[in-house]
Amino acid sequence: MSVLEGKVAIVTGGSGGYGRGIAAVLSREGARVWVTGRDRSRIERAASAAGATPVVADATAASDWDRLVQAVLDREGRIDILVNNAGGGVRIAPVGEQTDEEIEASIALNLTSAILGCRRVAPVMQRQRSGTIINISSVCATEAWPGWSVYSAAKAGLLQFSRCLYTELRPFGVRVTCLMPSWGATGFQEAARLPVDGEEINAKKIQPEELGETVAHICAMPAHLAVEQMTIWPLVQAVEPL
Repeated sequence: MSVLEGKVAIVTGGSGGYGRGIAAVLSREGARVWVTGRDRSRIERAASAAGATPVVADATAASDWDRLVQAVLDREGRIDILVNNAGGGVRIAPVGEQTDEEIEASIALNLTSAILGCRRVAPVMQRQRSGTIINISSVCATEAWPGWSVYSAAKAGLLQFSRCLYTELRPFGVRVTCLMPSWGATGFQEAARLPVDGEEINAKKIQPEELGETVAHICAMPAHLAVEQMTIWPLVQAVEPL
């Protein structure tokens, strides 16, 4: 029996990409997964395929977080795993070419959403004196490329938030990990209006279920051990930092 059997998990941004893969693997390992997305038809299809419970919710909306957490607690009575996966490029371009609305949307989606979720779930895990929070950041948190400044700032903020949250929750037996993947076969490029790679390259990127297996491994580690942060690169990607 998997050590995740019966664990209660929330995964945000689960309509596709990494979130869909994470939800599928956690469910396969026996967790009772609640997965969120903004589009009803997409999240219901994804949840059905993963064996998860769908919730139509916007991770950037505080009221949606309140509704989600209350629904999970009413049904399950506890929350063991929170994966803050919701994110996206919004617009990848030099900062001077972005609108104020695009900048605010990127910060909200890639940073504020996770903080809102942790604000509500952390007290639950503190009372339980157990739990694992995994915040999905990006290699952009530590590397620099032109056009990625706003997105990278949000992801770097998520890394530092995760590190500080770890120090807050460690005394309660709650673990916090910041997971920083790079190139993934997730549809990120299409959503951010970037050039799209071909099938041969996509096959060599991080696959959604591969990241899901990494998340499951972190959650299944002995309760007295924690992974502070982890970076994952596909070998196909040349690393050319600033």
